[in-house]
Amino acid sequence: MILTGLSGSGKSTVLHAFEDMGFYCVDNLPVELIPIFAELHAAGEGDFTRAALLVDAREGLQLEKLPPLLRHLKKDHPITLIFIEAGDDALLRRYSETRRPHPLGRNFSVRESLTHERALMEPIRKLADLSIDTTKFNVHELRHFITERFKNPDNRPLMVSVVSFGYRYGVPTDADLVFDVRFLPNPHFVPRLRAFTGQNPKVRRYIRSFPQTGEFLRRIAGLLTYLIPHYIREGKSYLTIAFGCTGGKHRSVMMAEAIEKSLAGRGFAAKIVHRDIEK
Repeated sequence: MILTGLSGSGKSTVLHAFEDMGFYCVDNLPVELIPIFAELHAAGEGDFTRAALLVDAREGLQLEKLPPLLRHLKKDHPITLIFIEAGDDALLRRYSETRRPHPLGRNFSVRESLTHERALMEPIRKLADLSIDTTKFNVHELRHFITERFKNPDNRPLMVSVVSFGYRYGVPTDADLVFDVRFLPNPHFVPRLRAFTGQNPKVRRYIRSFPQTGEFLRRIAGLLTYLIPHYIREGKSYLTIAFGCTGGKHRSVMMAEAIEKSLAGRGFAAKIVHRDIEK
């Protein structure tokens, strides 16, 4: 495995995940040494059968040698190139949180460095056998994804995020699927329930007491059970399903939790996010 990609995208986390799976890992191997390493691996020297090498922007202009080198090596060696990336907003946030400089230099802003790095890495990205966008992953989710994906090459995991939100605060911009549950009776207009959320048993019982709730849940669960395997086959790594009501406190919360539980019961990795529950 040769790992590369954008600075701040989680390459080191991915490398550590491979190391935990028993891969012999090398961080920041100079490009010119890759052929030597490949020959040693092929000859069985070094007592390792699986290896992962990390090559990134720290190599500077030497990266220009990587695309032709890979095309040559792939003729004789079973090499998989994995490109790890993330959206600019996520990368800028990560640099802001860690306060680390971008490896391409201190004379430019982080945004300018990212733009330059994307241009530098684009020829390599086009050669990738697999691209992983880590925008929506936290560190633990990324490690879990890599472990599940590569401990069994035939397994392609999909992390599902089920989000509740209020339309008055806007639709989540990262949602892949959005379902409007404002057609359900609103507990907000029931004085004894208004102060609670969709996590409260009384609120859940009230919403579920209407036949359209059960029918909607069955239909959505069936739709997702059908769709998710197709997303997995297409190589999608992260799916965000959003349920919206007026304020994001009652109906959307109850529905998101019910669907998350249903997906988990079917063996899908799912997590719950209540975006507007405290607003």
